[in-house]
Amino acid sequence: MKDNFINQLSLDLFHQLEDNTKNTAEVLTLPDGKPMPNAEVIIYRSFFNELESNTLFQELLNNIKWRQDRMKLYGKEHDLPRLIAWYGDEGRSYTFSGIPMNPDTWTQTLLSIKQKTEETVEVEFNSVLLNLYRSGKDGISWHSDDEKELGKNPVIASVSFGEARRFQMKHKLDKSLEKLEVNLTNGSLLIMKGSTQHHWQHQIPKTAKAVEPRINLTFRVIQTTK
Repeated sequence: MKDNFINQLSLDLFHQLEDNTKNTAEVLTLPDGKPMPNAEVIIYRSFFNELESNTLFQELLNNIKWRQDRMKLYGKEHDLPRLIAWYGDEGRSYTFSGIPMNPDTWTQTLLSIKQKTEETVEVEFNSVLLNLYRSGKDGISWHSDDEKELGKNPVIASVSFGEARRFQMKHKLDKSLEKLEVNLTNGSLLIMKGSTQHHWQHQIPKTAKAVEPRINLTFRVIQTTK
């Protein structure tokens, strides 16, 4: 019942409240203003307005089936420095950082966010990975979203709610290129597509600063089923 209420509230907000900045696409460039080679990265800094974002953050925080997974590092098991969840169409399993995940059933709130994202990205997604960064001690290290299940040139749509966190990118081979950094703010949408995952890595670095929780959703298309 609560999820249905939040879903209806979200839909009302999506269709009734106008935000003139939500459809303003910005192509990310290198720090010197030059285009990013071998990459297509676009950001909408206010894709959801503040009221939408705060409402959805609380709904996701309280009702998503968050889990604490563990990973092996140098032969020892450690807790992942974040909580995760995997939702999607039936059979769309995924392995991330060596962790196999079977999808939970879409909630109405997730479907509402997915629909709004799909209308802009023009891709029909069938799954979403959620990360909950509880504090500055949580983060994710350098990686590419290049698992075989995602296909050759995956489109990744990343929606953020809550505290702004630094998002960094670096080229895999050309070390002469400066690292790119952008703040992923409350309600932002970042899109990576084309050959980006072949040539670039990205991360959310940990920070010693006191920061509030952040929730990130990365919508994906799983090409194969297990």
